Amino acid sequence: MADDLFSASAADELARQAPLAARLRPTTLDDVVGQEHLLGAGKPLRTLIEADRLSSVILWGPPGTGKTSIAQLIAHRTSKAFVALSAVSATVKDVREVIAAAEERLGHYGQGTILFLDEVHRFNKAQQDALLPAVESGLIVLVGATTENPFFEVNPPLLSRSTLFRLQPLSQSAIRELLHRGLTLEEAEAEPDALDLLAERSGGDGRHALTSLEVAVALARERSRPATVTVTDAEAALDTKALRYGRDEHYDVISAFIKSIRGSDPDAGLYWLARMLESGEDARFIARRLVILASEDIGNADPMGLVIADAAARAVEFVGLPEAQLNLAQAVVYLATAPKSNRSAIGLWRAQQAVRERAGGAVPPHLRDSHYRGATALGHGSGYRYPHDHPSGHVAQQYLPDELVGERFYEPSQHGFEAQLIDRLSAWRNGGSNPERRAGATRAVQDPDRSTSHRHGDR
Repeated sequence: MADDLFSASAADELARQAPLAARLRPTTLDDVVGQEHLLGAGKPLRTLIEADRLSSVILWGPPGTGKTSIAQLIAHRTSKAFVALSAVSATVKDVREVIAAAEERLGHYGQGTILFLDEVHRFNKAQQDALLPAVESGLIVLVGATTENPFFEVNPPLLSRSTLFRLQPLSQSAIRELLHRGLTLEEAEAEPDALDLLAERSGGDGRHALTSLEVAVALARERSRPATVTVTDAEAALDTKALRYGRDEHYDVISAFIKSIRGSDPDAGLYWLARMLESGEDARFIARRLVILASEDIGNADPMGLVIADAAARAVEFVGLPEAQLNLAQAVVYLATAPKSNRSAIGLWRAQQAVRERAGGAVPPHLRDSHYRGATALGHGSGYRYPHDHPSGHVAQQYLPDELVGERFYEPSQHGFEAQLIDRLSAWRNGGSNPERRAGATRAVQDPDRSTSHRHGDR
């Protein structure tokens, strides 16, 4: 039917020729679109390529940003032998054969070898270790391409012997330049709005933009020649593109997610939540981070935040996806709009610092365990005052080691419920009683059979 993405004639036309992205692959450094910070006049990578002085490099960047194109340009410019392997299919045996051939080539002809290793992050440790000595000695100049963060995926010894060049997603202006080149090669035209849509939806991926344009042109040709791509053609061609979500983006996206909620932006929180869910992120991981955030960034400014986050985490286990997405969304909105305080976390960090710097403070005798035989004779528990025996429910006594008396680890903020704790703590710390207890409250009736452990033990 006419509305099908790939009608029979469009599919046949696409099948008869090489992909547009392949036909538009640059043949000179000046043909490369984008990456001016690496390939502009006088920039480092361009200088090394033009001088044929390239040492081992790792090209790191998202799909469709020119990694393979740059490698092929290196092949055209270098006097060294250029060998390409794909880490997806190559084995240790393949690596050893490349090294053996490089040794023979250098010995017989004095010619060096460049090895282009696509998807280098797919090489396991054994494969990378097999390559390392040849790279270290200079026998092999490695040009590795990866979409994943090499600090996570490439062995440190191999990475340390390579120069890392990071490629950026193509700007929309760079994508439009590619699209115009594609239209010229296809002898087609396009409405400005159609080009804008293709550029906006490409996500900085030049290959994706050209592939979508190629489909759009094939659809437009079914109506007329020369073809004119319309917004409708562009929309049809823009197949759903799988979100890129490598290991480095895993950390970047969860960081953006947490910072958005901490910054009280529910819209951004929901966006990053959706981004993670659409990318297949583990919902339990998201839930765990929300539980942590509820205490670290909201704390006692809104104690219900932890309850809500915990409930969402339980819903993920009990209900599962996709329904538990709703529970996660509710928690994100609640936490983002809750008052914020990190004072509980700061209090813990201060206390931990005190423990590290002044470790070993003795437990005051009146707080020590008095349950075992002989403890009383040692004075354990002697002088302990049981707060529930007092009308206010509070009694001033020493709880910190002698060395830390007077230290303040927790200071409540003025935000939300935590503001109510300021007067209460101030009264207690100044030796007063609970300011919220009614005056004249009656003393609790003593139970003569109650174990003394309630009064002098570990309560």
